[in-house]
Amino acid sequence: MDSTAALAAYDQQIRQSPDPEGPGGRVEGADGVIRHVGAAAHDWNGVLWSDLDPATADAAIAAQVRLFTGLGREFEWKLYSHDLPADLPERLLAAGFAPEPAETLMVTEVDALPLDAAAPEGIELVPVTDEAGVRLMVAAHDRAFGSDGAALGRQVLDQLTAAPDTLAVVVALAGDEPVSSARIEFRPGTDFAGLWGGGTVAAWRGRGIYRALIAHRARLAAARGVRYLQVDASSESRPILRRLGFAELATTTPYVYRPGEPLSPGAR
Repeated sequence: MDSTAALAAYDQQIRQSPDPEGPGGRVEGADGVIRHVGAAAHDWNGVLWSDLDPATADAAIAAQVRLFTGLGREFEWKLYSHDLPADLPERLLAAGFAPEPAETLMVTEVDALPLDAAAPEGIELVPVTDEAGVRLMVAAHDRAFGSDGAALGRQVLDQLTAAPDTLAVVVALAGDEPVSSARIEFRPGTDFAGLWGGGTVAAWRGRGIYRALIAHRARLAAARGVRYLQVDASSESRPILRRLGFAELATTTPYVYRPGEPLSPGAR
């Protein structure tokens, strides 16, 4: 895979030309950024792409803060390591954003992936198609990540209802117990599909569930003629993905602005 070409395609097709998420969501280009504005309180809001320089960055940041604060929304500036200007992270900190853990943008060509990895003994991969399935997905998410996945569950249910062809969700069950879950988001008109989730309950890690979930979703992508799979990988999943042939193209850090919170430490 030509990593330079893949990153350029990702920036152009996914970051600069995103589709709205959820019913009523909208994509807007203004002030040198491309942002997503959700319609519902649980929808994702944030900046996906920026084309800024030292002369325009602070005004663009302030404009996003005014917009989303006016809507009463928390929002995320999804910053990539090759974004400009080079001091954009410091400018976001100064404006009151708080960084969350960085992830690694990893991409592979679908044709290069092994597609035959099966679920380990005692695990069944079950497609999610309805509200009951989403509840299982959220339960697996909450146990794997130790966080509240209620808002994610509402987002997934909205997407399954309004645009089922753009999303496939699977839960790994040990008997009746949900121990992992994963999603693939299809982006019609692009070369990419995105892999999300994959967190596994601690007692079931190291048994091949994550690898099986990758292969399951890769088979779905191959059936649709998708060229690339993309993952925002954590430090835990990065070694597995590297062994499967994913290439590291950039790092990505969510900078989150929460209205009413004080400036983060180190802000100027």
